[in-house]
Amino acid sequence: MGALTGLRVLDLSRVLAGPWCGQVLADLGAEVVKIERPQSGDDTRGWGPPWMKTDTGESSGEASYYQSTNRGKLSVAIDLASPEGQELVRALAASSDVLIENYKAGSLARYGLDYATLAEINPRLVYCSITGFGQTGPRAEEPGYDFIIQGIGGLMSITGERDDLPGGGPQKVGVAFSDLMTGLYSTVAIQAALLSRERTGVGQYIDMALLDVQVATLANQSMNYLASGKVPQRYGNAHANIVPYQVFRAADRDFIIACGNDSQFIALCQSIGLPHLPDDPRFRRNADRVAHREEIVALLSAHFLGRSADEWVACIHASKVPVGAINSIAQSLEEPQVIARNLMVKIPHPQNPDFAMVGSPIKMSGTPVEYLRPAPRLGQHTDDILGQRLGLSAEQLAQLKARGIVEQQG
Repeated sequence: MGALTGLRVLDLSRVLAGPWCGQVLADLGAEVVKIERPQSGDDTRGWGPPWMKTDTGESSGEASYYQSTNRGKLSVAIDLASPEGQELVRALAASSDVLIENYKAGSLARYGLDYATLAEINPRLVYCSITGFGQTGPRAEEPGYDFIIQGIGGLMSITGERDDLPGGGPQKVGVAFSDLMTGLYSTVAIQAALLSRERTGVGQYIDMALLDVQVATLANQSMNYLASGKVPQRYGNAHANIVPYQVFRAADRDFIIACGNDSQFIALCQSIGLPHLPDDPRFRRNADRVAHREEIVALLSAHFLGRSADEWVACIHASKVPVGAINSIAQSLEEPQVIARNLMVKIPHPQNPDFAMVGSPIKMSGTPVEYLRPAPRLGQHTDDILGQRLGLSAEQLAQLKARGIVEQQG
């Protein structure tokens, strides 16, 4: 039994933000039915290479991107542009607890699949819309993409090296940050709405926007601006409010120091053979070090070139000051702590019984996460869901398939 076992979710979303939300709910035990377009399905099915490999090492034709965000779901291929397809989705919504969609604002109303219509059929439905800019405002009708949102929402203005240094300029984050965070916020909102439904007996509408989430997650950076009136700048791998808290170069490669307070700074200086630095009034307190950032960073940078990164990490770690190497993704997945936390999971796939992926970080003592199935093939569960949930006969399903309204693959 998962924490959300018995919960029925209808996932009409595609690409990342909505599917990420649906995957989290599936990990927690919800039955998540993914509605996809016949023939093509979710856009990310074709976002390769790389592709998932079969047990013989050949390409499966299933993009790794799609695999990363759709595990645990059931795929039903339905043509939403057809009246018959729309009726099938309405029938599924009638017995669902949650619906997730990320169509352009207002577009599902043309199909009779908007919240107002479905709430009349199922008043207990929690309906979550995810768009780039939300359902209101001057940009509501515009499509929203993570890269654009990272720019508009201010994240790229504080990400990247300073303009006056080599390689300076705005950078996007290495994963689709606003998509992923919106998926997580949507999960929180959905579960809050379900809890509210337990008290009121009725569902509600949730309007999630990537831009809203991006602005909200600027966190201390936006508050720094509101408190000071100074627009935050890019600091590369340095911290706006703490020094030293950045990447340093050793004799062989880079490593990270995250010195969070004055006592840690004293311990750091003792461990690296510079015990006199905290006595310097320029460096005594963090506020002093922020004011004299250039001086302290220059001193430490020159000093760290004298030994290897592993040597520095070892001696600094012994002083209980936060320090670490910069791993590649391959190295991070081989990190003993990651292995000990069981983050790598095997989920047998029809094309590869040894299929492995990174699992959920959620650890629950009573209702642990379960990995019941890998990301589904397009339309893999069309017959099962439409037959069991809606009572369609084999003959009715065959007629719908012949007309291209639904699709079933292997």
